[in-house]
Amino acid sequence: MGSTNSPSEGLQKYHVIQHESRRELPVTPEALHRAKDCDYNMLTTPITTPLFQSRVLTLLSNHLAALKDRDGDGTKAPTLASLSPPDTPLTPGEVIRDLIGYASQWIDLSSPDPIVYDISRQVLELELSYAAFCGLGFFVIPGPKLHYGSAHGDEVAQYAHAVQEALALSKYIQILVQLPMIYHPDDQDGEDVPGSLSPFARPQYIKDGIKPKLDFLGTWDAWHIVRTTFLPIAQGSDDVRLTRDHQALIHRYMRLRTPPGVVLCDVGPIPGLDNPEAKIPRQDGFIDANVWSDVSSLPTPAEAAHFLQQQEQQQCNSKAFKDAIAHLSCIRKVQGKQAPRTILEQVSDGFQDYLQGPLQPLADNLENVAYEVFEEDPVKYNLYEQAIRQAFIDWAQRGRSVSGSAGHIVVAVVGAGRGPLITRALRASVDTGVKIELWAVEKNPNAFVLLQRQNEVSWQGQVHLVQSDMRNWRGPCQTPSPALEKHQQPQQQRQRLSSARQQAYNIDILISELLGSFADNELSPECLDGITALLNPSDGISIPESYTSYLTPIAAPKLHADILARTPSDATTPNTPWVVKLHAIDYLSTTSSAEDPPSAPEKPVVLSTWSFTHPAKVPHGSSGENQHNERSARLTFPTIHRGVCHGLAGYFEAVLYGDVQLSTHPLTMASKSKDMMSWFPLYFPLKACIPSLLSPTYFPRPLRE
Repeated sequence: MGSTNSPSEGLQKYHVIQHESRRELPVTPEALHRAKDCDYNMLTTPITTPLFQSRVLTLLSNHLAALKDRDGDGTKAPTLASLSPPDTPLTPGEVIRDLIGYASQWIDLSSPDPIVYDISRQVLELELSYAAFCGLGFFVIPGPKLHYGSAHGDEVAQYAHAVQEALALSKYIQILVQLPMIYHPDDQDGEDVPGSLSPFARPQYIKDGIKPKLDFLGTWDAWHIVRTTFLPIAQGSDDVRLTRDHQALIHRYMRLRTPPGVVLCDVGPIPGLDNPEAKIPRQDGFIDANVWSDVSSLPTPAEAAHFLQQQEQQQCNSKAFKDAIAHLSCIRKVQGKQAPRTILEQVSDGFQDYLQGPLQPLADNLENVAYEVFEEDPVKYNLYEQAIRQAFIDWAQRGRSVSGSAGHIVVAVVGAGRGPLITRALRASVDTGVKIELWAVEKNPNAFVLLQRQNEVSWQGQVHLVQSDMRNWRGPCQTPSPALEKHQQPQQQRQRLSSARQQAYNIDILISELLGSFADNELSPECLDGITALLNPSDGISIPESYTSYLTPIAAPKLHADILARTPSDATTPNTPWVVKLHAIDYLSTTSSAEDPPSAPEKPVVLSTWSFTHPAKVPHGSSGENQHNERSARLTFPTIHRGVCHGLAGYFEAVLYGDVQLSTHPLTMASKSKDMMSWFPLYFPLKACIPSLLSPTYFPRPLRE
């Protein structure tokens, strides 16, 4: 259930499920085949029959009557017998993989009456256990009923405990919890279901005089309690469907990537299955692709196929017939009108919400595959080339003095890797007609082999190559071999190099790509500090010129569950900032503008933390200390809606040169560096005050500045 993506089309595939709440007979291969002919993906099936329901109601009624006759106030429920063939229409078979199991809607796992609750729990466990035995992959459970009290009451915790116990019995089936979008106090919350167990709750267990208030986020609170109860044994094996149009919640569910599995409920009996006679279609309404909608009196897949065949045979004008599968047709039309996936979305397939440790290029020598991934980003390197070209033009137009003896601008690419920025700098020199003297510094001995080969084959020996940590490099100098200076530190070579070092001169333009997902988290400031002294003191340019880090609080249940699962085997997991292509997350601090349409999602509030500028003023005589690079920030994020904060999402913006900028900031990336894929955001998990205990922060009410 959920969605799939076709690489050829680049579109999201909606899974549309046909559901009949009154379905009693088994779904046959023929019925499933007819449904698929109409482009449905799956059908739902009950686990038990009305005969089983009648047996349960009789047992409960007799037990309660016996207690009443004895003037007892018993809390022990009778034990249900195991299922028998008349109790269930379901059997293992070829259609199982295309079915979704539905728990009985007449049970009440939130009932304050212990007997009603226990009977409901037994029904759920019998049905779930048998569904798992038959091989069903998905199982829908009715959500907790909130008319007994608040979403934080004992009834919801009781419900969550019952579902948790049921999950422990069937670990390989995915549980979908069905909740209304908004709970209305006037709703009977399932009591209109024929044979519901709710009315059997005894008066002494019902709280008098308590009527819940309308709460737009009440069902969200209930879902949060249920989900967090599941986490110790299942990583987010829950699902939520929307039934009412409440915009803030719709956007939250959409941002948390509730799969677009669309369920068409009660669209009519399937001919030959529940009702042998087909009905004339008499409604052609539409539903939104992200909404779980109850609609009635619509044609079934079999009816649709029948009428479409009839239409072809009679060669009638299509306008003379109503669309027999209007809702399904609308959903497929919405699917077809999706905008093609962006390059970033295509490249990030498989990386959504996947925790990756940040690279440490200063401490480690990167593998070739890491360089290959970086170089697949044309957006970043095009922007770098644009910045380099503009720097060359500005230098020439302003008549700045150059550091090179031949009258050329001295350019150094530090942390050159396999040389993509070298290629861009040479190209910019040719395009602008500005002569340069190009140096490249790389500490990775393996990557340096490729740089030497590139210099021979592609760059015609134009580049002075230096194998060194940039912080130890003494700068450009005249050497007997202009194409290759392999800077080494052994004692026996120092005397031979001393005369060359005396001829060292400054760098005019320094180019680097040392930024991490949070800008400075891969030690860009520290690395550039070590080479800043080599820059032209009056006109030296650093590309990038500056960069700023940003944070915003997010709800990320999938990431939280993953970190919880990893922590027992790796205690450093909750202490690590993770590189993540954030996908199923919700921004907790948001704002909206009066100019935005009502349906527009609220925009996240993303606040700046600190910035770095290059060339930086490095204090002299610091003895290698790094106090000037220490940063701290205290931020206040306003919240409109309550929620659960699992961590902070980190982004950055960088000014390469002039008005050329890079950005991973969610509000500015599209305008500054659209489709750039070199950096995913950085995720900082939240920890509680207790050491090694990971805990989200719950906001019980909106917080405002």
